[in-house]
Amino acid sequence: MTAPLTLEALNKASHDTALRWLGDIYEHSPWVAEQALKHRPFATLAALKYCMAKAVEDAGTEAQETLLKAHPELAGKAMVARTLTAASTSEQQRAGLTQCTEEEFETLQRLNLAYRAQFGFPFILAVRGPRGTGLTPGQIIGHFSRRLHGTLQAERTECLRQVHRIAELRLNERFAQAPAIGDSLWDEHAHLARHTQSPDPSVLSVDYLSPAHRACATDLMERMQAAGFDEVRQDAVGNVVARYHPPQDTPDARYLLTGSHYDTVRDAGRYDGRLGILVPLAVVAALHAEKRRLPFGIEVVAFAEEEGQRFSATFLGSAALTGRFQRGWLSMADKDGHTVAQAMRAVGLPGEMDAIAAECRNPRDYLAFVELHIEQGPVLPSLNLPLGVVTSINASVRYRCEVIGTASHAGTTPMQLRQDAAAAAAEFMVFAERRATRDGDSVATVGMLHVPSGSTNVVPGRCSFSIDMRAPSDEQRDALSHDLIAELQGICIRRGVMLKLEEVMRASAAPSAPAWQAHWEAVVSEMGLPVHRMPSGAGHDAMELHHMLPQAMLFVRGENNGISHNPLESCTADDLDLAADAFRRLLHRLALEHSTTWPNT
Repeated sequence: MTAPLTLEALNKASHDTALRWLGDIYEHSPWVAEQALKHRPFATLAALKYCMAKAVEDAGTEAQETLLKAHPELAGKAMVARTLTAASTSEQQRAGLTQCTEEEFETLQRLNLAYRAQFGFPFILAVRGPRGTGLTPGQIIGHFSRRLHGTLQAERTECLRQVHRIAELRLNERFAQAPAIGDSLWDEHAHLARHTQSPDPSVLSVDYLSPAHRACATDLMERMQAAGFDEVRQDAVGNVVARYHPPQDTPDARYLLTGSHYDTVRDAGRYDGRLGILVPLAVVAALHAEKRRLPFGIEVVAFAEEEGQRFSATFLGSAALTGRFQRGWLSMADKDGHTVAQAMRAVGLPGEMDAIAAECRNPRDYLAFVELHIEQGPVLPSLNLPLGVVTSINASVRYRCEVIGTASHAGTTPMQLRQDAAAAAAEFMVFAERRATRDGDSVATVGMLHVPSGSTNVVPGRCSFSIDMRAPSDEQRDALSHDLIAELQGICIRRGVMLKLEEVMRASAAPSAPAWQAHWEAVVSEMGLPVHRMPSGAGHDAMELHHMLPQAMLFVRGENNGISHNPLESCTADDLDLAADAFRRLLHRLALEHSTTWPNT
């Protein structure tokens, strides 16, 4: 077709015509479109993309392998011989692969050979990247080099994901549907990432109340004001608070509370937390541009602290809103000896409990708290789904442990007479993995493991380690904790070593409010996507707001197998666009519930 395709035309067309329009979306594999077209009509372009990806998933390993092998090598023989398909030629040109330097071209040729020899299929990467504008040859080589170290199964799965991303970009062009809001959101995340305390500007690290943190807060305030919020302020703990009022003739209207955090872990990704700030900001900006008000207000809070990087407490930002900010937190010190109160006063915040307590919200003024967040895991990528509905934020408990045995000569101490502290810890780690796996959705992690004064020829006399346990309910967490601690104690008795055990954190599960979870489910269904319900293994600000308001979360798929707390954390502009569409649809549903005159308000 020369004119852009429309979903209406696709849904009404004969099978043969529709197949002619879509048969080349997947490289030399018209069967993908043929299977997907069986699911017409498609409500949205996102639904068509999902059905095509599902057709590949359902086709089986042999068909998938054939699909992978149908793809050309990047800067390979087909490009040199000019035998690429028109779509592949355009994609490789946009990434600058047709203008590689001699050194880059030689590197790509070498990597192509190594990759195919290792995995048996060509390296596949959507060279137009998450923003759709094209990766540089250097970025492509970086992806190439990193993925050479993957396993066969992981690479096969990742190549299929990249195939779907290539298809997504081709469908966008076929339907002339650019993710305009998603592109803007991608750029906004990149812009905020300029603020970092790392001397390396490419490394994102933003501790609470650091100069980078303050710069980020200022940037957010400017963006909220430009978006058309009626009130923008910074509160007593550094949260950035923006309010979009309801119409003036509804003075008693309540507010929908939303937002997330803008502090980061060290060496972080761009989307953790910030996605839940910037998406509502973009939707409110669109409402303001249309001069539209909702029958309720919108309050967006960019929480100043959630990660617990600088001080040993988390949720300092959201705890101020729930009235659960603890006075003792003001005297907590960072590694340089600066207390929370001192750090607050150093940047112009009051640093006093009375001012913080005054930030506590009255639940009667709010409808609920909703949060959008990048998934931070591999579930949605594995299902080829851009959105997931959170059922509960998992309960958790953490322990600090030390096993004390006897350090002795590794050559002269018989195996049966050893009191090996590290071996006891290792035996426990294997049990913890097996026991958590038995539940299906519980997790147990030994994340810190240390043998003090360890030596090659010394049986370890001491071993310290952490245990982190999480489960969708308090009861399931407690059962897991009971079994793991009992086994650890039994291992230590059997091995003749001592155990020191300290519980350092316990958090209850935060199940989503059923009515609000149902709102997210309805929104996802309206978008023509399957509703996937899933627990959140990570903690979020919604976990704290759960103490005051009904809450529900929507997850957004991440790139690179969902990796997070890592510079590889990424999200496509298309998925950001869908997140904004989901939030807009949520507001529309709520407006219809709360006013008979919407959408003419």
